[in-house]
Amino acid sequence: EQLEESGGGLVQPGGSLRLSCEASGFQFSRSAMSWYRQAPGKERELVASIDSDGIGPSYAVSVKGRFTISRDNAKSTVSLQMSTLKPEDTAVYYCHAAEPMGRFGTLEYWGRGTQVTVSS
Repeated sequence: EQLEESGGGLVQPGGSLRLSCEASGFQFSRSAMSWYRQAPGKERELVASIDSDGIGPSYAVSVKGRFTISRDNAKSTVSLQMSTLKPEDTAVYYCHAAEPMGRFGTLEYWGRGTQVTVSS
């Protein structure tokens, strides 16, 4: 099972970035996908989630209206389009998958993360 993030980098306040996560080794199309982030000295927090069908994505209050999560089940990818970025969006962003295993519960997978720095 593998999740590989890409697209992070340095961007000026007000700018945009698009993060991508490529999945392999598990049933991506059946899995809920999320993006988390962790800033230095802070706990990891949920940024956005999308269910297996791509219906009804949810967002943290701090990013709602600025970030958009989407997925392509044919390509096993999930993306996070980030706009109007603020310095407080600076963090390592992680891709997360929750694969349902029926009566055996849920298996979770994490990517290694990609750094996003918003600074002038």
